[in-house]
Amino acid sequence: MTDTMSWTQSIVLGALQGLTEFLPISSSGHLRIASELMFGEDAGASFTAVTQLGTEAAVLLFFAKDIVRIIAAWFRGLFHAEERSLDYRIGWYVIFATIPIGIIGFVLKDQIRTTGRNLWLVAIMLIVFAGVFWLAERYGKKQRPLEKLTLRDGLVMGGAQCLALVPGVSRSGATASAGLFLGLEREAAFRFSFLLAIPAVTASGLFSLPDAFNPSGEGMEATGPQLLVATIVAFIVGYAAIAWLLKFVSNHSMNWFGAYRVILGVLLIILLSTGAISAT
Repeated sequence: MTDTMSWTQSIVLGALQGLTEFLPISSSGHLRIASELMFGEDAGASFTAVTQLGTEAAVLLFFAKDIVRIIAAWFRGLFHAEERSLDYRIGWYVIFATIPIGIIGFVLKDQIRTTGRNLWLVAIMLIVFAGVFWLAERYGKKQRPLEKLTLRDGLVMGGAQCLALVPGVSRSGATASAGLFLGLEREAAFRFSFLLAIPAVTASGLFSLPDAFNPSGEGMEATGPQLLVATIVAFIVGYAAIAWLLKFVSNHSMNWFGAYRVILGVLLIILLSTGAISAT
């Protein structure tokens, strides 16, 4: 039997989803931690996936001009070789880079929703990827703009996106770190990271809609109106978070987020070690 989610829970978790989806601190990890700390129960992977539709709607709105331009260029390039511009290539990069997470996400969907949500794993990933951020900032040349993006870059970042299936990793953190290792500028890495997330996160949210209404022991059960409101809240907060993050990463290192991840990871380990919260 699963507990019914309250309106307070759905709104709070929706706002947290919007705030943390684009910051490289792991939205799924934060929702997992917050729901356990505040409500004593996992909100569930399906609730997380559905509310991500709100944050992806924020991406669609924020990058609407870029997305329309890329789609238009992709269709033109299919029929006219002379019009195969950067936007045409980016369209293909997003398509090819989405294939790995689509396959792995489908094959491991059961593990992602069960054992993958263990808070010990979340704590470890928070700390480990803080180290990845530091290495990316330390050794990434950060010289290549988005105009220099290649298919190889897209495929590597697409592979890194698969790591975000584990709560605690962070989709934007994994893909942007890969971009930095490849020599991309920080803002370019994050911009492509946001575009890359659109097909995967949208498909995941739509696929998870039935499970969100009927968790079958995997998370709290939210009503349709609660899911809708949580998704709208995630959209509003997420839109503001995108604008802030792109300005921040233009002049600041990812290590600021890495430091936060280490602190949160250590606190989580202490809580788990003392029995203050349950890992499952």
